[in-house]
Amino acid sequence: MEKYETIEFLGEGSFAKVIKAKDKKTEETVAIKKLKKKYTIWQECVDLREVKSLNKLKQNDNIIKLKEMIRIEDTLYLVFEYMEKNLYQLITERQNKKLSEGQIRFILWQTLQGVAYMHKYGFFHRDLKPENLLVSNEKIKIADFGLAREIRSIPPYTDYVSTRYYRAPECILKSTNYNSPVDIWAVGCIMAELYNFKPIFYGASEKEVLFRMASIIGTPNNLIWAEGLQLAKKIGVNFPATLSNSTSLSQVIPDASSEALELIGEMLKWDPNKRATAPSLLSHPFFTGHPLGNRISSPEKDNIDIGLYSLNQHQNEDKDRESSSKKTFNSYNHNKIDSSKKELEPKIKITEPYLNININTELNYTNKKDNININNNNDDEISKLLEDTVGFNKCKKYYYLNLFKIFIYVSLFNFSYSQIKKRKIRRRH
Repeated sequence: MEKYETIEFLGEGSFAKVIKAKDKKTEETVAIKKLKKKYTIWQECVDLREVKSLNKLKQNDNIIKLKEMIRIEDTLYLVFEYMEKNLYQLITERQNKKLSEGQIRFILWQTLQGVAYMHKYGFFHRDLKPENLLVSNEKIKIADFGLAREIRSIPPYTDYVSTRYYRAPECILKSTNYNSPVDIWAVGCIMAELYNFKPIFYGASEKEVLFRMASIIGTPNNLIWAEGLQLAKKIGVNFPATLSNSTSLSQVIPDASSEALELIGEMLKWDPNKRATAPSLLSHPFFTGHPLGNRISSPEKDNIDIGLYSLNQHQNEDKDRESSSKKTFNSYNHNKIDSSKKELEPKIKITEPYLNININTELNYTNKKDNININNNNDDEISKLLEDTVGFNKCKKYYYLNLFKIFIYVSLFNFSYSQIKKRKIRRRH
């Protein structure tokens, strides 16, 4: 590799390999993702849905930045700013040393800043989870926009998005007409997990997750979520009137303050139309009523007042967005995974092609411990392979229909041709 010097191998997923590298000229550490899919033309790379979304969201400080994109012999390489770890790794490394509420407040505030900006400019993520929140130098950045969609885009969407523990109830109930509130639900799940260090809605199947939801936030009825009951009926799910093992949110998250529980409750509502928006969550007393720490790692110090800072940040971002013409893209993800919990797949995005660079595809890894084995979750693999299930099935249906039509036309042609030939022979005789 001419421009970059390989430092270590970070991980491999179903769709890409990721390495940590250093720019030889600037000494900057980066993450390079090599996509396994072949791209024969540059326009294919530019038209990737994740690339388009990240290009439009480039000005936010809480969204990962893609530095450049390189295509060599139909292989696409994406170069990102390097982040030390993801939120899931941060949780697992701390083991039994819980995060303080001040640290959780700072993590959530940064996450919601990114989500608010993303929704404001017309996109929703669809796959928010601890693995897709990268952490480095007290900064949180949202990554992996592979499933992102435009808020104004026309449904149907696939219901098979996000990891099961963070999947909104409307997606579990197979709705194909959902929108940005699915991200708010996921943030609520992540916040609860930051207190307990385990998913709040765990379960071996979607049905288990759904009834875990009902046991904590209550069973939905026609007043709470009439549309949800209709969705449940269509797929044969019946919510019991009462649950014998039900528990309250305060019992599940005993370390959370009343303000924190209220904030989580605003996000974890059955009806997506009743969930709070990201800007309204940022103005909640959980944030505005307390000083905001500026550290994620312990110990916390140098608290700052966030009220004015939050407003100024959005104003500055809007100005930067209008004045900037430089293209930047975002998102990669690398993890040390717990196979009993869920999968993490590295992700990265794009910029202008960097020509005349020789990428060494045969990397040497001297430290075998750095070679992270990623156990992919089948749910996530399927959701990425069949990003729009409805559209995929429709294409497949018309493909076989067209094949059948061609077969019929060819058969009719051969039959007609043989009949004409027979007639000519008869006339001769």
